[in-house]
Formats: sequence, C-alpha cells, structure tokens
Amino acid sequence: MKRLANNPSLQEFSSLKIPHTDPEIHSAIIHRLLYHLSAGVQRRPIIVVCIGTDRSTGDCLGPLVGTSLARYNSSMFHLYGTLDEPVHAMNLKETLTSIHETYDNPYIIGIDACLGQSSSVGSIQVSEGPLRPGAGVHKELPPVGDIHVTGIVNVGGFMEYFVLQNTRLSLVMRLSDIIANCLFCAMKEWHRSNFLAAQDV
Repeated sequence: MKRLANNPSLQEFSSLKIPHTDPEIHSAIIHRLLYHLSAGVQRRPIIVVCIGTDRSTGDCLGPLVGTSLARYNSSMFHLYGTLDEPVHAMNLKETLTSIHETYDNPYIIGIDACLGQSSSVGSIQVSEGPLRPGAGVHKELPPVGDIHVTGIVNVGGFMEYFVLQNTRLSLVMRLSDIIANCLFCAMKEWHRSNFLAAQDV
C-alpha cells in the first residue's frame, strides 16, 4: 500500500487519475495503459505484480486484482500476487529477485492500494514509473514496476493501519474489478494490434 503524492505538479501527461464513478473510466484507463504498453513493452515479457494482503480490507486490492486476472488463464502476461499466493512486505524482495532471474528484461506492471486525500478516495491512477509499496504505512520496500496502477481506497495521513483495517470492502472490490478488466482488455488489444502489425510485414 502506497501513499498518493499530494502535489498536483507531479501529475504529468504520463499519469491519469480518474474517479471510479466516471462513466468513461474503462475507456480512459484502457487507452492510457495502451499508451504505456506501446511505448515500453516491444518484445519484453509482461509481468503483473499485485501487491497486498487479504489480512487487511484496504490492502487486499492487489490480491483481488491478481485473483481476477488469474481466472483469464492468459499467456499474454505472467502474474504474481493473488488471494491464495499474495505478494506482500515479507516476500516482495524475494519475488522481484525471482522475476528478474526468470525473465529477460521484464516489463513490470505494479498494482497496489494507496491512501490519499479525501477528495481522491475511490479514484484509480495509472502512472509511469515504479510504485513505492509500504510508503503509506512508513515501510521501506523496493520500488515495483515500469508503470503502476493504484486504487485510492481511503484517506491517508493519520493512523494508516487503522484506516486500512476499516476500509469498505465494497469500494475495494469495485476498484479491483475495474482495474482487472481494464488491464486485461488493454493487454488483449495490445497483443491483437501487434499480431496484425506482424501479419502486414
């Protein structure tokens, strides 16, 4: 679980933040993911790392996304972090080491919950660069991802562990459903367009 930056000047073109209630959210997230995939993946293996634990309502967004993605049983990406096999503070470093030993130049997409301002709760953010898991609860963990997707599940700044434990599961599940669906659709479209491009060569 990370903490969202409060400085709006840090929100560059490469970053999208959108409320989950926005009727255009699926289209906006898919297009932003396609922008990042087209710019960075090329022939690199795609690895999705979903961070969090089912022992905390607010921090289970990552494992929920991972569990939803696992149901697709897709060869388009390699998945780490589900409800059954979570990636969390205790095994994150080991997981990242294993990924880099297993795959050549992997393109990593990090997924995590985060805390933010009250006006941002319920939003989903897609950003270039790594996420910093554990920052919201003052943990020093390795950065994750060439890009990252986060769901803002509650308000940060005070008693973060208590806030995470008292986060509405309904909101976390809605955010996780949107993230999993958009991520799969974006990767499917990216692979389809690459396949068509290869056919034209």
